[in-house]
Amino acid sequence: MRPRLLRSALATLTATVAAATCLTTTPASAAAPADTACSPSVTIEGYSDALDKTTHDGVYVGNISALAVDRRGTLAALSDRSALFSLDGRTRAPRSVLPLADENGAALDSEGLAVDRDGTYLISTEGEPAVRRYSRDGAILARLPVPDALRVTPAGRATPNGTFEGLTLLPNGRTLIAAMEYALTGDTPGTVRLQTWRRTAPKGAFALGPQYAYRTDTGLGVPEITALPDGRLLVLERGFTAGTGNTVRLYLADPRRATDTSGVDHIVGGSGVRPITKTLLADLADCPDLGAPAHQPQVNPLLDNIEAMTVTGVRPDRLEVLLASDDNERATQITRLYELTVRVRR
Repeated sequence: MRPRLLRSALATLTATVAAATCLTTTPASAAAPADTACSPSVTIEGYSDALDKTTHDGVYVGNISALAVDRRGTLAALSDRSALFSLDGRTRAPRSVLPLADENGAALDSEGLAVDRDGTYLISTEGEPAVRRYSRDGAILARLPVPDALRVTPAGRATPNGTFEGLTLLPNGRTLIAAMEYALTGDTPGTVRLQTWRRTAPKGAFALGPQYAYRTDTGLGVPEITALPDGRLLVLERGFTAGTGNTVRLYLADPRRATDTSGVDHIVGGSGVRPITKTLLADLADCPDLGAPAHQPQVNPLLDNIEAMTVTGVRPDRLEVLLASDDNERATQITRLYELTVRVRR
């Protein structure tokens, strides 16, 4: 089968999001067409390698760690090398690039991204970790508080390169959620913490909110989370095995009845913590490969180091979801965009 090119135009999450009601996965009786099905609930509509190993205004277009719907028909694509790209919502071609820095002018290990209602950017970094608010021209406007336990050792209990990877803003604009990639030292392996911040006014400051536990599949971490209109989350779980390739699974997660773990020092067996519930939507290794090439061993050549995700459209019966892979500027990896449809019902 010849590779399919991305063909859906960007649908912004405005009135359609506000009007959306509770989302649930489609039952198996309403399964996707067999030639595009990854599972009964998820189809792969296409992929594109058009951004791979390219530059824009002299800046390497790659290392994509996060995606978000932006303003005026554009997408924001965050590079973990301290750059924020604006992509055309239809063609996905770069329009501009915004350099980022910390308070001292140093480059960021920028991993998570959310676009606030006023157009400012909320960006999480993994090395510290931190969450900062940036203006449209890249100026730092604020820095959010972070619990001490989530800081990298020795300041806290997080492992290096295992902190804030995913970041998402609930559609009401009042709750921000960051996902740790891996467990804290002293927590049961595979138990990652999701930290929230809340504000009482649309333009108010974010204060620390509840924290929740999410349990990954064995050997996997959480590179990205994306909020749905009803308060649930899409969660990417990802891992890599040399000689085998990437494992990437998409879950639907519900934090609404989970235990607040902000006061729990160590999450271990018998601690009485009720984690976020999750339901597997698809193992992306089960998607048709669409004739995609791979530059290293993969169970499915379509797969690569996927770690960015955003919902680009909400319909009465489905979500339009865009994923991106981080090529780490390596010849063996690819900057690839993936377009998925997740069928939902009211």
